Amino acid sequence: MTTAERWTVYPLLLLAIGLAARGQLGLEAGGADRRTISADALVCRELAVLGETDAIIIHAGRVEGGGGGRIEIRDAEGRDAMAMGTGADSRAGAVEFFDEQARLIGRLGPPIAKPQAQQPAATKPDAAEAPAE
Repeated sequence: MTTAERWTVYPLLLLAIGLAARGQLGLEAGGADRRTISADALVCRELAVLGETDAIIIHAGRVEGGGGGRIEIRDAEGRDAMAMGTGADSRAGAVEFFDEQARLIGRLGPPIAKPQAQQPAATKPDAAEAPAE
């Protein structure tokens, strides 16, 4: 097969496979520019729902820094309004509420563990600093 034939056949082959797979995925026209996917189950690592201005209004995914899952609900501008999930270092779940400036105003769940103050490590005194007996 020549290079010119490959440039003709392979794109047509990919187009045919794509058109055939489209029917298998359940893509349906839902309007002028909307599409709907019908499926029995959806498995993904992260889910984001965009608003009219393309700001993320609902985000579901893994907690940053490890931990379990978290669902965040945001206003039309993308500021946090409510969240529920686990913390990065705990299995305990909580529901959090935020004000208009996305500041935490309420929480249902166990108290947030505050980081302990850094304690200097105990050091062994040098022989010169040791008290004389």
